[in-house]
Amino acid sequence: MPAPKFELPKLPYDFAALEPVISAEIMELHYDKHHRAYVTNLNKALELYAEAEQKGDLEGMAAQLQAIRFNGGGNINHTIFWHNLAPASQGGGQPPEGALAEAIKEDFGSLEKLIELMSAKATALQGSGWAWLGLNKSNHLEVATCDNQDSLLATKGLIPLLGIDVWEHAYYLQYKNVRPDYVKAIWKIINWKDVSERYAKAKK
Repeated sequence: MPAPKFELPKLPYDFAALEPVISAEIMELHYDKHHRAYVTNLNKALELYAEAEQKGDLEGMAAQLQAIRFNGGGNINHTIFWHNLAPASQGGGQPPEGALAEAIKEDFGSLEKLIELMSAKATALQGSGWAWLGLNKSNHLEVATCDNQDSLLATKGLIPLLGIDVWEHAYYLQYKNVRPDYVKAIWKIINWKDVSERYAKAKK
């Protein structure tokens, strides 16, 4: 059986659309270099895995698992991330409404408290990784962090709704080493409509 082939998903806006929060230069590098590399390396690892599987080479298969996990997670996480963001002209920064707004109030007390908690987690994360808002098996919202490009669903058992990328390549050219400034600013372009749609789909 041939290995599945993944493609770089289309960005839902122009590179400059999220300025001044995220510069066009960062967006171009982040999307066209980093995300593209995850997709390219994922496809290569999947091909090597398929070849090893056809040969019954268990060691060869096992050797590709880390690359599949890392690059597959990178593709999954970034695909969600691009849609979690939107320019102000497309509703970025507008607070959530309806069922998601009610769930946030129930599980965190208020949107402000959720933002405070998630921002603290994102800022405190050591090294590279992600801060996430996810849905747990009890249909409640939960904030969690993942190292590197780990998948939230695979490592924490949470369905990902909203992710904040805190790898340095997501902000360093613009915010230098002041991650808290980047985390504070990104809430101005959160696409809560997309998060709401993911919430509605994820609920059992």
